[in-house]
Amino acid sequence: MKDVTQDTILVHAGRDPRNNHGIVNPPVYHCSTVLFPTLDALEESDRNSFEIVNYGRVGTPTTAAFETAVAELEGGFKAVNTGSGLSAIAIALSAFTKAGDHVLITDSAYGPTRRFARETLAAYGVEVEFFDPCIGAGIASLLRPDTSVVFLESPGSLTFEIQDVPAIAAAARTVGATVLMDNTWATPLFFRPFDHGVDVSIHAATKYMVGHADAMLGVITCRDEATWSVVKKTAVRFGVCAGPDDLYLGLRGLRTMAVRLRQHQDSALALADWLAARPEVTRVLHPARPDFPGHALWKRDFTGSSGLFSVIVNPVPRKALAAMLDGMELFGMGYSWGGFESLILPTRPAAVRSATRWTDPGQVLRLHAGLEHPDDLIRDLDAGFRRMNAAL
Repeated sequence: MKDVTQDTILVHAGRDPRNNHGIVNPPVYHCSTVLFPTLDALEESDRNSFEIVNYGRVGTPTTAAFETAVAELEGGFKAVNTGSGLSAIAIALSAFTKAGDHVLITDSAYGPTRRFARETLAAYGVEVEFFDPCIGAGIASLLRPDTSVVFLESPGSLTFEIQDVPAIAAAARTVGATVLMDNTWATPLFFRPFDHGVDVSIHAATKYMVGHADAMLGVITCRDEATWSVVKKTAVRFGVCAGPDDLYLGLRGLRTMAVRLRQHQDSALALADWLAARPEVTRVLHPARPDFPGHALWKRDFTGSSGLFSVIVNPVPRKALAAMLDGMELFGMGYSWGGFESLILPTRPAAVRSATRWTDPGQVLRLHAGLEHPDDLIRDLDAGFRRMNAAL
């Protein structure tokens, strides 16, 4: 059926029961070696290794099912799987850079993205420059003839700045730079990168796509065949691929992602509204709230919001912060997000900024609203604030 909604695409993309004995889900192929019946078949496979199952690392029917589903959902040409979100970022950046190139990366990028750029790309002769995420069309002043990549992440990691993606992408095209974007927060359901000028969309599929905190997975979706070919060849040369069971868990997660995201969205907004009224909270950093500085851009370009946001609380001694966090019953304290569970994490944005300065003296707490009932999550936070205040 043509012109179906994304919810329907999530359910059907990457499945072919008629060619799989009527079985609803695609099989999981555990594969390294592939055998060929004839020399002709072997040589044909070598000539078309991206189209024919040639070797387990290059791709299997399980690989194709996951990549097809993501590409169809995002409206791209094709996708390339990787073993984690960071590996997807690293492969995408490596694919479009070489020694002597200049790259521009948003100052609000995921911390490991910054480290890879500064410690790995730079070591191979790539000049890395970070830019103010709120620069918009002003990025034209930073672009150079040798700028090969502009890397975006919107909203920004930890502090959730919304970038003017269409304006930045339009400026990047004037120098022929490839626009990469980490779209993990919104997923293809809430932001369509290719409709806004992005060339390559990157996801830590570990998060909302898998959705159950039980697999490491990344995926890169490409606008057209030319960009896909570069990314696919780079991934193969680096020997990057996800395991078959993780790919299957990614496919399983996609089937329910729309339902889960609606709950994440509603719960996060309920928590944000409650937190905004707390005396301990000085600011709520949630793009979907009208009081957020980038709300107008979010409203223009996004169709929804996920479960991840931050709040800034009044500065307190470490003992008081520990009293709050150590006693949480429903909010776990740990890295990553996007699973069914709620998380809370103290962060330090000032430590991962260079083009801009983070000067707010308060403590930033990043929260992920899981699938628990928001009333219960509010009770857990309320008890946490009471413990914090008691420790002052």
